Amino acid sequence: MTTPSAPPAIRFRDQGLAPVWERVQAGQRLSAQDGLACLQTHDLLALGQMADYVKRKLWGDRVFFVFNRQINPTNLCVLSCTFCDFARKKGDAGAYEMTIDEILSRLDPEMHEVHITGGHHPDWPLERYEGIIRSIHEAFPGIRIKAWTASEIDYFCKRFKMTPEEVLARMKAAGLDSMPGGGAEVFSERVRSALFPGKNTAGRWLDIHRIAHRMGIASNATLLYGHIETCEERIAHMVLLRELQDEAPGFLAFIPLEYQVGDTHLVSRQASVMDDLKTIATSRLMLDNFPHIKAYWVMMGEETASIALSFGASDLDGTIGEERIAHAARAASPVGLARERMLRLIRDAGKVPVERDALYHEVHVYDD
Repeated sequence: MTTPSAPPAIRFRDQGLAPVWERVQAGQRLSAQDGLACLQTHDLLALGQMADYVKRKLWGDRVFFVFNRQINPTNLCVLSCTFCDFARKKGDAGAYEMTIDEILSRLDPEMHEVHITGGHHPDWPLERYEGIIRSIHEAFPGIRIKAWTASEIDYFCKRFKMTPEEVLARMKAAGLDSMPGGGAEVFSERVRSALFPGKNTAGRWLDIHRIAHRMGIASNATLLYGHIETCEERIAHMVLLRELQDEAPGFLAFIPLEYQVGDTHLVSRQASVMDDLKTIATSRLMLDNFPHIKAYWVMMGEETASIALSFGASDLDGTIGEERIAHAARAASPVGLARERMLRLIRDAGKVPVERDALYHEVHVYDD
């Protein structure tokens, strides 16, 4: 249930946003040019007010989070993406492979989601990946399993000579509930050629999510920003996601992922807080058919993520517990946040915390 939200009286310093605001109030879909105007404006407060209005129409003061754990089963990977600090080759210092028992030892029956993604392992058979899902499902039937990005599914298809339908059907039968949104990076052939030429194309990523949605497997979507991509490429990425959601609904949330400089140094510094908030707000305005925009505190940091809850974000992700990929790139956030800390972050923003599962079924509303 949402709280009715009257349009705020916005005083624009950037008059270029005024016609965008008119379209937002009228419920009209924004164009790519509208999105670019939002992303490039210096009128941050007006942009935030517009995005917060849209978010409030959907969810009122509610902000969602999940008691979850992220598992990265291995960092061995056949790819050599320029922006990645996580992947290792066999024999490299820091290379690891988790056993099923190690994975299960990191889970707790009180959790409502496990998020699984990792390297494209050179040797593991499909049965190993399938077995991870099945073992978790059998040991913890109450935990929703969100696993394998479209990039990983694409790798499975190529390596084991299977179709996405075949791979996804086997994973679903093993206990898969949904897919994470990683591996999208930026839907730009220019950027793909420069940074991750061995990874799936934009068309392939979109096609795998299209297939998953039609098979009843919900998913998320991401954008990796703050490196060599342009504002135009960010907006084009959002438009493609919006079009796919129209065609084959199934996206639950959009997660802008802030590039972590780490040791790759594609740029000299990370995206600014201004850029983070503008990207969150713009995505809320552009992605009118996405239920949620997520402020991923792991990469964005707690303080910025909490502020983003007033700039269109309606989800903070979860307690995580352990996460290796962003922290391999030296993300500054704590490695884990307890449920109480998530509650405080949301309440400090003046919002009502709602605990959920991986499919956004409400577990508990903390409205006291």
